[in-house]
Amino acid sequence: MKPLDRFGAALPRHVPTLLNLAWAPLLTWDGRMDSLEQQALDPIVNGRMGALPLDVARARVEQRLAGDAGFAATYRDAFGDLVVTNDRIAGAIAAFERSLVSPLAPFDRWIEGDQAAVSPAAKRGFLLFTGSARCSNCHSGWRLTDDGFHDVGLPDADLGRGARFPAEPTLQHAFKTPTLRNVAVVGPYMHDGSLPTLDRVLAHYDGGFVRRPSLDPDMQPLALRPSERADLLAFLESLTSPELAP
Repeated sequence: MKPLDRFGAALPRHVPTLLNLAWAPLLTWDGRMDSLEQQALDPIVNGRMGALPLDVARARVEQRLAGDAGFAATYRDAFGDLVVTNDRIAGAIAAFERSLVSPLAPFDRWIEGDQAAVSPAAKRGFLLFTGSARCSNCHSGWRLTDDGFHDVGLPDADLGRGARFPAEPTLQHAFKTPTLRNVAVVGPYMHDGSLPTLDRVLAHYDGGFVRRPSLDPDMQPLALRPSERADLLAFLESLTSPELAP
């Protein structure tokens, strides 16, 4: 199910996780925001989300400061006085978002040497992930994302980053590579939320994608045997921190 706007209508894109964004160079599915501070104000003023003029937002913060001595003291400790500005609102939200870091997952304990932290299936899945399945070509680094933009062949009309760079053929229908940290608990998947389960995601990568000129060259059918698909799923599930598991 896609997220709903303030009118109850479905938004066109799925909401990505806020975890580990402190290290993300570009934000949102199409990379149109280059800092958490910039991104923080957009949902406030966006007509389909907060629809709140910034002067009204500042007035509400001032009202909260006047009515909550503890909040006012914390605000003064952070900024030196009680003056409310757009930059301070954005800075406070961004500072909170930078504190949202995913805890260790079983995969991390395994990498650190605990051989019992993940199942044999997950270990075999890791070999597939970094080998013949080619997942690590895009899902790389400790956050398991290259922070790049790729067309993975979803059949919707959204141009993604291509709408911002219409002269660049490879960016048409291209969206930011999502992190795979805690991927088992952040569905539905893909930029449009069209795939409800990880198994459906693997089916998409196994040849269920649309072929077009902008399709990423790495998009080739996985050709996984059922046992290999099960192993790859076991690895993906090992990326979820126990604290965040349902």
